[in-house]
Amino acid sequence: MNVFRSALIGLWFASACMSSNAQLKIGQTTGVTGAVAATVKESMFGAQLYIDSVNAKGGVGGEKIEVITLDDKFDTQLALDNAKDLIENKGVLALFMTRGTPHTEGIIPLLDQYGVPLLGPSTGAMVLHQPLKKHVFNVRATYQREAERAVAHLAATGVTRMAIIHVDDSFGADGLEGTQKGLAAAKLNAVAVAKFNRSKPDFSQIAPSIAKLSPQAVMIIGSGTAVVDAIKSLREAGSGAQLLTLSNNASGGFIKLLGDHARGVIVSQVLPQSPNYAVVQEAAAMAKTKDVLDVSPAMLEGFVSAKVLVEALRRAGPKPTRDKLQSALEGISRFDLGGLSLSFSTTDHTGLDFADLSIITASGKFRR
Repeated sequence: MNVFRSALIGLWFASACMSSNAQLKIGQTTGVTGAVAATVKESMFGAQLYIDSVNAKGGVGGEKIEVITLDDKFDTQLALDNAKDLIENKGVLALFMTRGTPHTEGIIPLLDQYGVPLLGPSTGAMVLHQPLKKHVFNVRATYQREAERAVAHLAATGVTRMAIIHVDDSFGADGLEGTQKGLAAAKLNAVAVAKFNRSKPDFSQIAPSIAKLSPQAVMIIGSGTAVVDAIKSLREAGSGAQLLTLSNNASGGFIKLLGDHARGVIVSQVLPQSPNYAVVQEAAAMAKTKDVLDVSPAMLEGFVSAKVLVEALRRAGPKPTRDKLQSALEGISRFDLGGLSLSFSTTDHTGLDFADLSIITASGKFRR
């Protein structure tokens, strides 16, 4: 992990050094610090890997790409303030890889006001997919698809007693809906549903009450440190249930935070991990040049999102504007990412529909 941090710092430094020459400015507001920092740093590493490789070859149409990242500390109001600053003062062409469902929802009126496309938000909330949000382009599949896939898998293995713990916000409600759809399809009902406060998560009462019910599995819908605390609290309360969470926690940093509690936790995925996919091979090869030997799912999501961004900038032509970039994104059809095909249109802004499951091994790796 120290090697990874050194590589990340090097990438950020290189990006900062080329700022004065950058002509294609892309904005990002995300939780560089705070509850989701571990995953954010990995996804940004993946994105910067690809962007730096493009800039090293002259950029897009001879213009370098600069991602201006502002830390919102995973705070919804700060995310809105940052987005406003990036759009109004820094004149970015687009926003990129925001983090958090309520955070992203909160900036949509700003996107619509200024005609700014947002590409690759790091959230799979259904509200960003349906009904169509004109300026939001989702690279990844929805949380509901992930949750339904996870429940179907558990039901097929004989699990009939499942509990749900979710954060009390729009993200939690969305994940809850997907989990309950999966249960309904399996003709099951949750044995318990509990919610926790996003700002001040407290599992001192929730974990023991869930453990007493002896569920066979518990789906935990939340972000970063909150999910880590929930898992630790459940184990300390004596629960031996199979624990699951969604792809927003698919990072090496999340595994490290879990420590001894990581082994056996199921984490859903929205991108493949198999080296049989060319995009996985490509990301791994680039990461290796930075002495990073393991590409986490979060890194891969950032890498793929950056590939889509670069493709859209190329299609937008010389001296792109926000309107040209919007049209270019909606014109992407069957773009081969490396074993995965991504498409957008004027009526569909969901690029990929891939969903799978992984389990954390004893060696601290995600494995299918």
